[in-house]
Amino acid sequence: MTPRAFISGLSGTELSEEEAAFLREARPWGVILFARNMNEPDQVRRLCRAAREALEREDAPVLVDQEGGRVQRFGPPHLRAYPPGARYGEIYLHNSLAGVEAAYLGARLIALDLHALGITINCVPVLDIPVEGVTAAIGDRALGLTVDAVATLGGAQIDGLQSGGVLPVIKHMPGHGRALVDSHHELPQADATMAELEAQDFTPFRLLAKRSPFGITAHVVFLDVDDAAPATHSSLVIVNVIRERIGFDGVLMTDDISMEALSGTPRERAERAIAAGCDLVLHCNGKMEEMRGIAEGVPELSEAMLERTAAALALRREPEAVDRAALERRFDDLLTQAQEPA
Repeated sequence: MTPRAFISGLSGTELSEEEAAFLREARPWGVILFARNMNEPDQVRRLCRAAREALEREDAPVLVDQEGGRVQRFGPPHLRAYPPGARYGEIYLHNSLAGVEAAYLGARLIALDLHALGITINCVPVLDIPVEGVTAAIGDRALGLTVDAVATLGGAQIDGLQSGGVLPVIKHMPGHGRALVDSHHELPQADATMAELEAQDFTPFRLLAKRSPFGITAHVVFLDVDDAAPATHSSLVIVNVIRERIGFDGVLMTDDISMEALSGTPRERAERAIAAGCDLVLHCNGKMEEMRGIAEGVPELSEAMLERTAAALALRREPEAVDRAALERRFDDLLTQAQEPA
């Protein structure tokens, strides 16, 4: 059976009979996990297996947002705590080589954690460049304040994830760094000119567009591109900016459409995102009534989309053999050593 063009959340730590039936009938392309779905490693592995069994696809994608810092869905005591992206940026300012190595190792260790749990896609790196006064929704999740730092450290995270057997996702395209309000609650607007956006916001995505098979949109209105709709619902942004100017030709998914930046019912939000050019709709809250509406509103994957998603998933490889303890010692050393200018 052909999957439908959405990714579904789940409600708890075990797959309910209702959810299993929904996954079998609605056939989302994959599922995404949050802290509410994870309490210990064996349970997470069981949940991943149960979701794939219900979807009747052994390779059905399981996603997570495991950035580090305040966006770490599963952590102590079962997994180590990882720093936010800004920590790598701080190291990079003092010693660029150490910053790159720390970002790479952090992502590689996270990927090893996730691979062991059955999770195949991590929504990292964050390539947004914050401006002064930006909402705390990005805050210390950002890798730095310059194109150089964000693109270089984001590239290191992409390499680290892939070395650990997990696929990366660049977000939030074409840039969330000018959002002055939190898109979880309100619709942000970016009033920068196209020239300003090209010089800063778009550039990290353009530099890494060919290195990541997946990308996530921003629920942000870019007034100089389309003053009527956020990027997620704007064909002008998706076609003219994300696909053409940035050059991203991978699988484009929405940010979570249950966020209050978007208007309309969940089904209407999903339909507008697909009409605008998004490949997959991401819905995270696990509310069954909303999930049913989305499943009714999105299409089955087209032949072209089946090829695009298959090509993206084919880039995942098994983790390279590694001495994990040695990696952790080096990572801890990079995080704690006194950083001197290079």
